[in-house]
Amino acid sequence: MPGNSFGRVFKITTFGESHGKLIGVTIDGIPAGLFINEADIEFELAFRRPGRLYVSPRREEDKAEIVSGVFEGKTTGAPLTVIVRNVDIISQDYAEIHNKPRPGHADLPYIMKYGYENWDYRGGGRASARETLSRVIAGAIAKKLLMLTNTMIAGHLKSLGDKGIDKVVSFEEALSSKLSPVRASSKELEKEYEDLIMKAMKTGDSYGGIVEIIIKNPPPHLGEPVFDKLKADLAKAIMSIPAAVGFEYGIGFKAASMKGSELADEIYLEENKFRWRHNFFGGILGGISTGEDIIIRCAFRPASSIRIPQKTLDLRTKEESTLIIKGRHDPAIAIRAVAVVEAMCAIVLADHALRAGKINPVRLEKDEAHVIEERWKEYMEKCGHTQASQ
Repeated sequence: MPGNSFGRVFKITTFGESHGKLIGVTIDGIPAGLFINEADIEFELAFRRPGRLYVSPRREEDKAEIVSGVFEGKTTGAPLTVIVRNVDIISQDYAEIHNKPRPGHADLPYIMKYGYENWDYRGGGRASARETLSRVIAGAIAKKLLMLTNTMIAGHLKSLGDKGIDKVVSFEEALSSKLSPVRASSKELEKEYEDLIMKAMKTGDSYGGIVEIIIKNPPPHLGEPVFDKLKADLAKAIMSIPAAVGFEYGIGFKAASMKGSELADEIYLEENKFRWRHNFFGGILGGISTGEDIIIRCAFRPASSIRIPQKTLDLRTKEESTLIIKGRHDPAIAIRAVAVVEAMCAIVLADHALRAGKINPVRLEKDEAHVIEERWKEYMEKCGHTQASQ
């Protein structure tokens, strides 16, 4: 099954299935000398972990195991592999879908492509959102590496169902959403989201949402013409996430209804640095980063795994049948997806920073490694280290 790798210099390959023995990722291209341990990775994994209120009740501790690429607490320059063992598996919940593919899922396309006899239907197999755990592992390492350029990434849930906000959210507000169980950027919005999710949980339905990401202090000059534009790589990375249905950056689709005179973004100098007055294009022009904050939004559809009866076909008889989906599923995929989108943005930025020479792709100097370590500790404190580890 090709298509399991992403990136050119910072290259990740994910592996494992939802109900298999483990999930993992191998990362090639990490420079030697980066301090990394399981606690760093688990800090980020905590923000997508299931088994909490408002998300999937599947009880997974998501304990990371570094099995290669690290010696005496630092990367060696060799491929780094991390695994997480699956412990809370209830495969019998998926017995019925073995013969009745779920509407809106990858079940039937997988069967059509790879053959019914080769399809791992348990929890969705490789198509499960459980695969995104591997991305968050790689994203944690990418985020830490980006501390050398003082680049930080924070996301929040901009909307859920028909609730949301239109105002500009600051980086600090987005970062504070890590303290919210529903990734809301304010207490008022948090209450609205929680009420909506409780409604979905009671009725057996689900809601879609929009995730917004703010990348603070991105290095300028990332991205290449013509097909390796930064925006193109970000779009591919984010649209590869399960349940993602839309991508935009900067002002996005609103630009289509505006006049050129309305979208003119004044260029000015500030402390001998080029700036854009409104940052309409979200920190990317010509596919190249400008140094302004990169703003990205991604739309996620509602989860198709709902308790409300749905029409499908029984593959044994080829006749219409009714399916009531069992198992443990998210009432709103977008909540845990915030951590995944952050991770994919970090992976793309780290890959481009290494390609552009903003970060030495071979090894870090000792003082660089210590700068990263100090900034990483500050980042964890800002995110609420105690809360994340609970």
